[in-house]
Amino acid sequence: MHMREGRNRPLMKDQGGSAQRPRLSVGFILADNFTLSAFSLFVDQLRLAADEGDLSRPINCQWTIMGSRPDPVKASCGVTVSRTSGFVDPNRFDYVAVVGGLLHAGRQVDDATIDYLRQTAKAGVPLIGLCTGSFVLARAGLMTGRRCCVNWYHYQDFLNEFPHHHPVADRLFVVDGDRITCPGGGSVADLATWIVERSLGRAVAQKSRQIMVLEQARPGTAAQPHPPLADTIGDERVRRALLLMEQHLADPLLIADIATRLQLSTRQLERLFQTVLGMRPAAFYRSLRLKYAHWLLDNTDRSVTDIALEAGFSDCAHFSRHFKALHGLTPSDIRARNGRIKPAVEDAEGLIAPLAPLKAMEIAGHRLFE
Repeated sequence: MHMREGRNRPLMKDQGGSAQRPRLSVGFILADNFTLSAFSLFVDQLRLAADEGDLSRPINCQWTIMGSRPDPVKASCGVTVSRTSGFVDPNRFDYVAVVGGLLHAGRQVDDATIDYLRQTAKAGVPLIGLCTGSFVLARAGLMTGRRCCVNWYHYQDFLNEFPHHHPVADRLFVVDGDRITCPGGGSVADLATWIVERSLGRAVAQKSRQIMVLEQARPGTAAQPHPPLADTIGDERVRRALLLMEQHLADPLLIADIATRLQLSTRQLERLFQTVLGMRPAAFYRSLRLKYAHWLLDNTDRSVTDIALEAGFSDCAHFSRHFKALHGLTPSDIRARNGRIKPAVEDAEGLIAPLAPLKAMEIAGHRLFE
């Protein structure tokens, strides 16, 4: 990361009254309906890192809230925050962070803000996208060819809007050159710690976290916490594999590719799944896609062919065969009976019997599809 310490920054006063330059300066841009926690978790770590104790004087750090208009910006929770400045020379900052929020509540930023973000990128100042701030950066054309970290909840939203980008939703934040993206929530605290530590040292970063009663900082490569699909899974490598599978239902990844992304061999990943879930990764992946197909049959009017493709199957015959093996009924049966029949399997004599509960299968259908 190219650091920009001391460049064209306003002088601050230290405790003795002498002038000095802040060692870390961050400009914030708040999108309409921004997420308050993403902003507050970041700026509070800067505040605590800037001075002794929690006196909050901007000695070692400086933060500026910029905006194109003088009107306060409303957060998604209804709280409003006023800017402290209009747009200033981006070279005054080490980083400029855009804090996103609600995706579907109107335009997040105006044209003047987009222009400023582009100027900042041209000046070589690192840009940070917090929460859905990654969408703002992508809409400005500033994430082309860059990895972009998004919340698992908005992964499909990002793909739908930017099909040629490659979002990452299995880690806490991603640093790709002078672009840094973070999915929001608690991961913002981890990113802020990382930035404070790089600029002011580990002791200062730890002090900020301790005052905020935060546990040990997590690295950006740590897996995003996520809902019940893998809540009971203790092995982080398996959790991340499940996330990758879930994010690629319509375009299934090869198991070898998943293993490579996790820096494992295919054989190691096979052993992990067998140990943790009692089944091979390919079988689990298929069951996840079939559970998704079952949900689509129950909750949409899409054709069986369309659902087969959406669940990652290239032809209906292949899809129907696997679907019946798992659920005991064909997709047409499920559609005809409106999904009110409990899943079943054939017993050894060919009779239909209730499907025995399988932990792995329950996990596969637990999160997005029920």
